[in-house]
Amino acid sequence: MSKNITKRAEDYSKWYNELVVKADLAENSGVRGCMVIKPYGYAIWEKMQAELDKKFKETGHQNAYFPLFIPKSYFSKEASHVDGFAKECAVVTHYRLRTAADGKTIEVDPDAKLEEELIVRPTSETIIWDTYRKWIESYRDLPILINQWANVVRWEMRTRLFLRTSEFLWQEGHTAHATQAEAVQEAELMLDIYADFAENFMAMPVVRGVKSENERFAGAIETYCIEALMQDGKALQAGTSHFLGQNFAKAFDVKFTSQEGKQEYVWATSWGVSTRLMGALVMTHSDDNGLVLPPNLAPIQVVIIPIHKTDEQLEQIKAAVKIVTDQFKKLNISFKYDDRTTFKPGWKFNEYELKGVPIRIAVGPKDLENGTFEIARRDTLTKEVVAKDQVVTYVEELLEEIQNSLFQKALAYRDAHITEANSFEEFKAILDTKTGFVSAHWDGTVETEEKIKDLTKATIRCVPLDRVLEDGVCILTGQPSKGRVLFAKSY
Repeated sequence: MSKNITKRAEDYSKWYNELVVKADLAENSGVRGCMVIKPYGYAIWEKMQAELDKKFKETGHQNAYFPLFIPKSYFSKEASHVDGFAKECAVVTHYRLRTAADGKTIEVDPDAKLEEELIVRPTSETIIWDTYRKWIESYRDLPILINQWANVVRWEMRTRLFLRTSEFLWQEGHTAHATQAEAVQEAELMLDIYADFAENFMAMPVVRGVKSENERFAGAIETYCIEALMQDGKALQAGTSHFLGQNFAKAFDVKFTSQEGKQEYVWATSWGVSTRLMGALVMTHSDDNGLVLPPNLAPIQVVIIPIHKTDEQLEQIKAAVKIVTDQFKKLNISFKYDDRTTFKPGWKFNEYELKGVPIRIAVGPKDLENGTFEIARRDTLTKEVVAKDQVVTYVEELLEEIQNSLFQKALAYRDAHITEANSFEEFKAILDTKTGFVSAHWDGTVETEEKIKDLTKATIRCVPLDRVLEDGVCILTGQPSKGRVLFAKSY
């Protein structure tokens, strides 16, 4: 098959868009700003979902489901929350259609106007805290540790598959606690879970930090985040965990009777990751030949392609391969034996290279004679000839090596693109040439942050949790600063 993918160096954005479509991950739909996630793309999302769901349940969380529609009045109860989402909300105003006067077309029935408009959920804090008010009476009812797998709608004007769509899939956790300390601990725990998943399953290094006041989630006291760096030097917010304080409890009057018999407001968190992780996965590892997938998230870890001329040869290869694949099953190594006769081996090689399958095994008559299999790894495009009785062990070890190698490669790139700037001229030069994260002093004001954004399009991605406190001066204003923060242009 012919790939015809734009090179990253020519047009990174075009490369990304073409790759997502040609690798069968997703495509644009007939609904503006919405995407169709195709089976191969959804298989990757399912692996992400399964691993995260396992981690959530291991830490005591349960899954539930809340309504897609939220009464408009709920949003007015938490002022900063509504301000943060007002411009992105899709609103349902009517509940019925009718046949138009021409007898052919359909129109909205003007007599079917809702008494109160419904918001298609952009996030679920309001509907969930209205529900929690009914669930919580005493300290014995706490904590509540709930997660929801759902879709949300945020009416984006400029969309890009996975990275920014009007509708996307995600999980959103919403927890309620008796004390501030418990809620903060929960928010930090979820940040650690996200970081662990990003690094050990996506092979994507991340910086753990907190958002500036300007970038904080609407309605949060503190927003913890993981920030990743893509191959084009732009940052991508990969996950967030919010300490909400008592804001939503006060807005929805959610109180509990403490052990001392006092009425107190509940403390809250919310946290989530979305199908944006799919875009991050593509942009962290992939190359000009197509996808490069870490084995831990690859739907197919090993593809086996027979090379034959006769049906007899195909049967012999099939028998030899079955011995290997039976062992793969026992080791939970996912594989595909592609014996389709409608495509030539070279076409298949290209297809699985484009789709990022970590390991490809080719077996032909000469391999059977020699007692060997040819094994190719997707990340380096190198090949090895391995004795067939060593193939299973070799593949098992190679999958682990590829997973680690991809992480180390991405880590080296990320670390090489964290650059200190000590003046605004130096700051701008780094953004324009080297790109990546710029570590710089900032005076801590919203006004300065917004002015830097206006002048350079760079935002504060996070205040790293492990930053070293040091006296300095803001790169823009020259005012005192207690430490560096990470700026970058972003998705």
